[in-house]
Amino acid sequence: MLAFAAVTVAYWVFMLSDGALRMLVLLHFHTLGFSPFQLANLFVLYEVAGIVTNLSAGWIAARFGLASTLFAGLALQIVALVALAQLDPSWTIAGSVIFVMCVQGLSGVAKDLAKMSSKSAVKILAPQGDAPLFKWVAFLTGSKNAIKGLGFFLGAFCLGVFGFVQTVSAFAILLAVILTLLIWKLPKGLPTGVKDAKVKDVFSKNPKINYLSLARVFLFGARDVWFVVGIPLFFYAQWSDGTDQGNRAAFFAIGSFMAIWVILYGFVQGMAPKLIRQSKKTAATLALQLAIIPMGIASLILLFEAYQTWIVIVGLLVFGAVFALNSSLHSFLILQFSDAKRVTLDVGFYYMANAAGRLIGTVLSGAVYQFAGLQACLLVSSIMLFVTWWAMNKLSAYD
Repeated sequence: MLAFAAVTVAYWVFMLSDGALRMLVLLHFHTLGFSPFQLANLFVLYEVAGIVTNLSAGWIAARFGLASTLFAGLALQIVALVALAQLDPSWTIAGSVIFVMCVQGLSGVAKDLAKMSSKSAVKILAPQGDAPLFKWVAFLTGSKNAIKGLGFFLGAFCLGVFGFVQTVSAFAILLAVILTLLIWKLPKGLPTGVKDAKVKDVFSKNPKINYLSLARVFLFGARDVWFVVGIPLFFYAQWSDGTDQGNRAAFFAIGSFMAIWVILYGFVQGMAPKLIRQSKKTAATLALQLAIIPMGIASLILLFEAYQTWIVIVGLLVFGAVFALNSSLHSFLILQFSDAKRVTLDVGFYYMANAAGRLIGTVLSGAVYQFAGLQACLLVSSIMLFVTWWAMNKLSAYD
């Protein structure tokens, strides 16, 4: 129990910095004149790194132990934050894009090392049985997203009050303190690794894990295609008047809303065991329900354009609640389908699919929003969610 608590606290602090960094980079570079597509490109290596990292991290953890990947994730995030603080405003836009892309790629490696370590630890440390496992997974996933939501707020707020360099430096110091404490005294309970773990073992031969991973690609792609770039820039256009004071007010409003959204999203994830059944059929039904929501939001914007801001706000809240249930149930299913002996490998493969979905969604978010607007992002989201529904139906056919 002490080992799980230590890993969870470390993961919380990491996700606080991750959420803050997302808002800092997005809003800071938007005010510097970056286009939506350029902003999306800043996060491309972050997501590409996640694909590679999750595959390799599953093997590294199986070979060297979960503590090693957790320490490495925290250390790399500190390096990324310190590097980002060195950004020079006098650099060209092209130079800044390349630099930030590389730093974000490093942060992506860090995030997925920490995530894989934390999620795998649940399978190993949770009490036996599906019900306790679902509760522990829902708690970790929900609390993590609530903390990340707080990071969104802190990132936007501190950007307006303290500035970019001071904020990233403060988060680097906070993570350094946590890493030092863990290295000094990490409670026992995490596996130490198996010497004969092979790299080829990261690819799953279980069809249930493969269909679930395919569903995860399109589930998270469907979220990020409008959430990563489209929504923050849509709200910025609605709430900023272009002045410095107007920008600060918009930063605060966007950060506050995104924080509230992710905190509520995390709360629903944590409540999932009390709200839904832990079954494959439930997952397919939730995917179909979710697919209808973005299409409905886009249609309402067409009919009631004068109220588009409120339509998007309410629609986001509804989408977030149903998405949270989907995500929480998926996170439980991957651990249920995984064997304890290869949990890090299966979780790594699954979150590789998660990162692939975020990459697709991130690139499409910038491109589709820049050339066709928010409604087009919503329609693409619905199409991707229908693919998720199809994959979950295929999964339901397996006992």
